[in-house]
Amino acid sequence: MIRKAVKKDLSRIIEITKSCAAFMISQNIFQWNEHYPNIETFENDVQNENLYVLELNQKIIGCIVISSFMDDFYSKVKWTTPNDKNLYLHRLAIDPDYQKKGYAKQLMNFSFDFASKNNIVSIRLDTFSGNPYNNIFYAKLGFKKLGKIYFRKQSDKPFYCFEKIM
Repeated sequence: MIRKAVKKDLSRIIEITKSCAAFMISQNIFQWNEHYPNIETFENDVQNENLYVLELNQKIIGCIVISSFMDDFYSKVKWTTPNDKNLYLHRLAIDPDYQKKGYAKQLMNFSFDFASKNNIVSIRLDTFSGNPYNNIFYAKLGFKKLGKIYFRKQSDKPFYCFEKIM
């Protein structure tokens, strides 16, 4: 079941994202660290009502942010569609114990359905250039790589920006 997250979900979400960060670091993927993602970011996501969780047998195993707000760091990207009627995906995470079982794709399909029901023109996201799994995953889902941005607190390597036209 996928539902909107509530404040009481935050400790489990942080547990999942810390596990994901540790798992990625063990694979030499330095996408997330002690600075990001953090509890304040997820608190804002809950407050803005754009954080969703995936539950399996009443246990949260993953999350995704689906937002219509375009962050400033995306302003320099040459998107294919105009900057209205777009969704931005952030902080997709699946507990490492549940990865490679189709749950990330389930959350992505949820975002596609959400976009369709809300007459969204495109879905945009970014992912770490040093994460080959994510880059392949998003390309297989029909996203096109358009540009790059940098988050220096996370890495000196770029993050690639992707867009999928609905």
